[in-house]
Amino acid sequence: MLTQHQIDEYNEIGAIVVPDVLSPAEVLELRRVTDEFVARSRALSSHNDIYDLEDTHSPAQPRVRRIKAPHLHHAAYGALVRHPRIVEVLTDLWGPNVRFDTAKLNLKSAGYGAAVEWHQDWAFYPHTNDDLAAVGVMMDDMEHANGPLLVIPGSHRGDKVFDHHAEGKFCGAMDPAKKEVDYTAAVPLTGRAGSITVHHVRAVHGSAVNTSNKDRRLLLFQFRAADAWPLMAVPKSIEAFDSLMVAGSPTLSPRLTPVPVRLPLPPADLQGSIYENQKGLANRFFAIPDTLKPVPLPAG
Repeated sequence: MLTQHQIDEYNEIGAIVVPDVLSPAEVLELRRVTDEFVARSRALSSHNDIYDLEDTHSPAQPRVRRIKAPHLHHAAYGALVRHPRIVEVLTDLWGPNVRFDTAKLNLKSAGYGAAVEWHQDWAFYPHTNDDLAAVGVMMDDMEHANGPLLVIPGSHRGDKVFDHHAEGKFCGAMDPAKKEVDYTAAVPLTGRAGSITVHHVRAVHGSAVNTSNKDRRLLLFQFRAADAWPLMAVPKSIEAFDSLMVAGSPTLSPRLTPVPVRLPLPPADLQGSIYENQKGLANRFFAIPDTLKPVPLPAG
């Protein structure tokens, strides 16, 4: 599936875009299903186990920023967990044995889609090695203006672990005032609907508010090599853990590599999603337009 050039780019930059992985028909079905989810959110006034809502959400103007674990809530999302072309990309990067973790659907709707501050996924779920990645399925064309993923090239390498804490508690974001990386070097992961992004678990990334007139919905799937075992939330059932295999065979021998780790403890004051966690960050990088200043929702 991947060319050697794409593999080299992933290893060098920490992220790639693979064009035209899904068919137009698959993309249209994902959009249809997602529109139905957003419509049903009109009945909500606060976050729940499925929906994470924009701070400006209302029944009259339903605004969803995340659908949690979408693969558990509709077959159209669930089918992508084992999509053969996605799985082939991952086996090209890691070899034959690949395990799924979880999924989320981040919605940046036209005119108000929320920013995500700079962070590493690694800060949330460190493992015994860092052969982990998030695969983003583009449901819309991802362009400079509508808040694409931005990645700091090469930030996935080295022996430094970046701090995602504020005032001693985990907040799921790096403090840009510390200037731990060169944010001006960020590259956007743009492409046509149906393409996928793949970014390394340690790659520093973020995205700005979508103030354009185009939606930017990104369906994210977290995968790991089968020999990468979590350091937190150790599986309670080996049968359930092994059922997450999407290629090859499981193993009871975790591969240990000298990767830097800082645990996400003590936990964030605001729980529920990365958007809530990051409200604990004092210094934001991405500006929030005055029209989108938050009015906190009650926890659900």
